[in-house]
Amino acid sequence: MTRTAPQRRVIGVYLGTTTLYILASSVIWGINTLFLLRVAHLGLFQVLLVNTTFTVGQIIFEVPTGVVADTIGRKLALLLGMGTILVSTLLYVGAAQFHWGIGVFMAASVFLGLGFTFQVGTVDAWLVDALAFVGWEGPLEQVFAWGGMVTFPALLGGTIIGGVLASTLNLSVPYLVRSALLGVALIAVAVFMKDLGFKRSRLTVSRFGEETRRIFVTGLRYGWRHPVVRPLLWTSFLSGLFGIFSFYVGQAYWLELLRSPNAYWVVSVITAAVSATGFLGNLAVRRIMNGPKGRRRAGRILALFTVVQAALGFGIAAVGLFTPVASRGVPTLLLAASMWVLNGFLFGAGGPIRQGFINEQIPSSQRATVLSVDAFFGDVGGSAGQPALGYIAQQASIPVAWGLGTVLALMAAPFYLRADRRAGESTGQPGAGPVPADPGTDEATPTP
Repeated sequence: MTRTAPQRRVIGVYLGTTTLYILASSVIWGINTLFLLRVAHLGLFQVLLVNTTFTVGQIIFEVPTGVVADTIGRKLALLLGMGTILVSTLLYVGAAQFHWGIGVFMAASVFLGLGFTFQVGTVDAWLVDALAFVGWEGPLEQVFAWGGMVTFPALLGGTIIGGVLASTLNLSVPYLVRSALLGVALIAVAVFMKDLGFKRSRLTVSRFGEETRRIFVTGLRYGWRHPVVRPLLWTSFLSGLFGIFSFYVGQAYWLELLRSPNAYWVVSVITAAVSATGFLGNLAVRRIMNGPKGRRRAGRILALFTVVQAALGFGIAAVGLFTPVASRGVPTLLLAASMWVLNGFLFGAGGPIRQGFINEQIPSSQRATVLSVDAFFGDVGGSAGQPALGYIAQQASIPVAWGLGTVLALMAAPFYLRADRRAGESTGQPGAGPVPADPGTDEATPTP
C-alpha cells in the first residue's frame, strides 16, 4: 500500500530509534555471561542468580512502568528506561572493577530490569497508536517485521563489535561502549519521538498507587479475562521458563562444545548468525501469513513454530549429551550451532506474527499495560526457569538442563492453538478477537 508522509515519519522514527536501542543493547549480549564468569569471577549458578534478579526486577516494575507509559506518555517512559539502563550498565563495570561482590551485581540487575520494563511494550504501544493516528490500515505484523529487518545490522554490528572488543581489549570495554551508544539513543528519542494518538493524563505521586491498582485491574480485564489474550499470556510464561536460560547459558555451552574457553569471538559470531537468520525470518513474515487461500491463522503458525523449535532444542541437547568431551571440537560446535541458528529464523518470523496477533486484541488506552502484563508472565517464567535449570546445569550438565527446558517450552504449543481457536470462534476471522467492554459499560470496545 502507498504510505503517506506522516505514516513514513512514524515508521521511520520507530525503525530508527529501535535500531539505535538494539545496537546499544546488543554490544554486551554475546559476552555478558562470560563477563560475569571471567571478570566478576562468579560461578555459573551465581551468574544465573544475577540474571534472575534482572527478571525479578522486571516482574516488580512491569505494571508500574506500564502505568507511566499509559498515563504521562510513552516517550517519557522510553527516556527513563534508557537512562536507567545506562547507569546500571556502568554499575556493572564498577562492581567488577572494584570487587563489590554479587550483592551489587544483583542490585544493578534489578535496576536493569526497571530500565527494560520501561521499554518492553512501550515502543509497540507508541507505534500502534501513532499508526492509527496517521491512518495506517495495513497489517501490523508487517511493520513489526520491518522493525526486525532494520535491527539486523544493529544486532550484527553490536554483537561482533562486542566480541572483537572483548577479545582484543578486555571484557569490560563493551559495557562502556554500550553506555555511550545509549546516550546517543536517548538524544534521538528526545528529539524525534512524539506521542501521537495518545491522550495524557495527570499522574501524581499521591495517586500513583491508586492508578497502579486501577490500570492493573483494567489490564487484567483486557488481558487475563480476554479469551484470546489469556492463552497467549501462558505462552509467554512457558517460553520464558527456557528462553532466557538458553540465551545466557548458550554463551558458555558453545565454548564448552568447542573446548576453547577463551574464544569469545566465536560466541559473538554465533549470536550474529542467529540475528542474520532472524532477519530472514522477518523477511518471510508476509509470505508465511499470506497463503493461497487467504491470510493464515497466526495461532496455528505459532504452534507449528513451537514444535519445530522444540525439535531443534532436543537436537542441541543431544549433541552435548552423546558427544564425549574428548571428541568435542569444531564439528561438534558447528552441528549444535547450526540448529541454534536455524532456530533464529523461526524466532525472527514468529516474533512479529505474535506481536500483531496480541496487539489486535487490545484497545489503545490499555495497550502498554496489557503488553506489560504479557511481559510480566514471561518474566515470571524466566525468574523460575533460570535458577531451576541453572541448578540442574551445575549439578548434572548444561545439555540435561537444555533438554528439560525444551520440554517446558514445547508446552506452549497447545495454548497457541487455543488462542487461535477462540479468536476464530469469536469473530469467524483469523487473528482477531473481541475486546471486553470498558469497566462500567455494557458494550464492547472495538479493536483499533
